[in-house]
Order: sequence, then C-alpha cells, then structure tokens
Amino acid sequence: LIINGAMQVAQRGTSSTSTSYQTVDRFRLAFGGTDEALTQAQVDVASGTTPYTLGFKKAFKITNGNQTSGAGASDYIEIYHHIEDQDISNSGWNFKSATSFITISFWVKSSVSQKFTGFLYTNNAGQGDSYMYSYQIDNGSGGNLTADTWTKVTHSIQGSSSLTFNNDNTRGLAVGFYLFEGTDLSTPSHTENTWAAWDSSNKIKDMTSTWYTTNDATFEITGVQLEVGSVATDFEHRSFAQELALCQRYYQQSYEHGTSAGTNTNTNSIVWYPDATNNYASVSFGLPVVMRTQPTVTIYSSTGASGKIRNADAATDHNSYVNTNNNSFLMFAVNNSQISQTNTVRCHYTASAEL
Repeated sequence: LIINGAMQVAQRGTSSTSTSYQTVDRFRLAFGGTDEALTQAQVDVASGTTPYTLGFKKAFKITNGNQTSGAGASDYIEIYHHIEDQDISNSGWNFKSATSFITISFWVKSSVSQKFTGFLYTNNAGQGDSYMYSYQIDNGSGGNLTADTWTKVTHSIQGSSSLTFNNDNTRGLAVGFYLFEGTDLSTPSHTENTWAAWDSSNKIKDMTSTWYTTNDATFEITGVQLEVGSVATDFEHRSFAQELALCQRYYQQSYEHGTSAGTNTNTNSIVWYPDATNNYASVSFGLPVVMRTQPTVTIYSSTGASGKIRNADAATDHNSYVNTNNNSFLMFAVNNSQISQTNTVRCHYTASAEL
C-alpha cells in the first residue's frame, strides 16, 4: 500500500531545508518550533550493508539542525506518507475487525541511540472524526536503536470497529514516523498499540529529546512496506518506471528528474509556437499519468521565473495563463500581442495533486 517505499523517486530534487514534499516523492517532512531548519534528502545506502544487499539503494535522510533553545513543548518533527481512502477500503483489510491486521515494515538508522515513535491516523472524509494509533520504533526487544546501525522494524496493527474508510480519492490513512514531539503533543500516560479518538495533546507517549537536542543528528529510512496480514513479507520491489508512474498520480513536472522547480534550464522545457489566428498563443497536451484530482499547476519560464513563459527569440519572459480544469491535460497560453508568429516559446511546469 506504500508508494515509493524504496525511496527511488525524487522528482523535485535530492536535498532541501524546507518542510512538506521537497525530495523523496510521497514522503512529507513536517517540522515546527525549530531554531534551525532540518535538511531532508534522498541519499545512497552504503554498499555492503544489509539493506543494500536486499536491493535498497536509496534512503530518505533527515539531518537535524542546531536546536539551541532545547526541546520546546510545541516543537515537532514528523515524516508522513498519505494513502488514499479507496486504497485502504479496497485493500482486503477487514479494518472493522480486531482480528484482522495490516503490518508495517521498514529499515531505519539513527546516529543517536534511542527509541522513536510510529504513528498512524485516519481522516474520514465528510465525517469529521479521526482515530490514531502509536507504537515504538525500537531494536525489536523494546530497547534503543543501536546508533549508526540499520535495523529492521516490523509492527502489526489490528482493525477496530471505530474505523471508517470511504471508497474515494481523499486522504484515508496517514503513516507517520516521529523523530520528536514536544510535551504539548504527548503525555506520559498515553496508551500505545490501540486505536483512540484524535487528541492533539495526547498523540503519543512523551519522547526522549536526545536526537532533537543533538546538533546534526541523522535519521534514515528505507524499505517502507504496509501490507494486509499479520506477518511482514519480503519487500515487493517495483521497477523505477512503475514507481515513477505511481508517484506521478500525485506530482509531476517537466523538469529533469531531480531538478528543483524554478531552475534556469531549457532541458525538457515545453517548446511551442504562436498561432497568429488566435488572440492567445497556446499549447495543450495530455499528462503522462492521470492525476488524483485537478492539480495545482505552477508554470515557469525556462529562466526559472514563476508564472512566466519565455520568448526564446527575444530573450524575454511574459505573463502566462494556465487551464487546469482537468486532471489529465494542461493548456498554457500567452497573449499574442507579446510575441510574434515566428517566435519560439518555452516553459516548464509543476502539477501537484498531493493528499
């Protein structure tokens, strides 16, 4: 049920100090209250390590900043992977039954020896109710992860009569990995390994702040798999092409894979030519993958200017227009008075339909 669990695809780029989706597709980093921003990156898994020999060549890595003011009560660092309602609803998991399970497995490595927290929550479209579930990410026997050592974690999660997943394309299940949660978000009496109604002040047990207060501490994860059943099976590797197509349901761009939006480049830019018979010179084309919903589209000139189309012959950028009334094609346009019929026009785009 996880897309890009082997961290192969990073359309937007390979390193960023911003929150949200910035590097590895389908994995969103959220942090707040920090004194210095964290860095998220797609990195290579070292050869000779166990994950490498099992086919995992890439990982999602978080590098801590220098949190000089310590662990604040409202500070947090969270990684999320969001799954559509319909993909859970049609998965074969009898989520209403406490005797039916889904199992999560992944490889994880931390530069600091401590436990972390795994977290799931539902978001039932149109019903206004959510449920959450937390568990320990440890060495398998309840102890701290060994520093700088890849460890495989598996955990089975039972269903509950309180759960509801709709057969639609909205956010159904959020799979989270928590590097730190301040005490405004946790309690020492929190009950793990059970579904409970959403409570933003009681999401998890109080966490140790060792990783958070260690400058440049690192956390790496790969091989994330979520499957129906109570036993973790071997990771289901997919080809890069398959994984990319699955990711493009939620995000796609005309930039080269791994090139950040707003980069000054003609590479893979969309090239078109004005039509003197219309008030606007325009181009329309089908997207390589039909997106989850009508996307949010940003257009860039080949110089990287947002909202612009490049007149390559006159070396000028012009305001552009984009039609996004469909999730399977795009149309870009520029006022014909700004260009001539003999000009070459270039642009890039990003289209996001993330959960």
